[in-house]
Amino acid sequence: METVLREYALPCLCAFLACEGFTLIFNIHGLGKLIAGVGGALGWLVYLLAGSTIFAAFLAAAAIGVFAEVMSRVRRCPVTGYVLVALLPLVPGGGVYYAMRHCVAGETGEFLNTLLHTFGMAAALAVGAMLASSAFRAIFPRLWPKPPKK
Repeated sequence: METVLREYALPCLCAFLACEGFTLIFNIHGLGKLIAGVGGALGWLVYLLAGSTIFAAFLAAAAIGVFAEVMSRVRRCPVTGYVLVALLPLVPGGGVYYAMRHCVAGETGEFLNTLLHTFGMAAALAVGAMLASSAFRAIFPRLWPKPPKK
């Protein structure tokens, strides 16, 4: 039980709190703050459960994309704020830092390895969120068609 709390619950709580902080920058108010935080925690949980790989980042971004699309439809708010805020804990900023550190130190092999992994993570996040959003927007009108006009 302690392992589950340490390895899953605490990192998801930290992601939730980080997203709550970023809602201030993106000017998200009220219930939207909670939704953005839950989206970040959901994304981090999917990332951890899928194995913390580049493919896991893709799955996490896809989960965030679908969650944000559903919540934006429920609240009738733009989806952009929810997606951007929820993706922020997954952004590989540390990878860029370590890649540049290896570059400055002259460690070419480590630099290229770290840089390619960082680019892979960033691309997986972008493609996952974009693909989930596009698929949701293609499927959603077929599931709930608009009522005919009178």
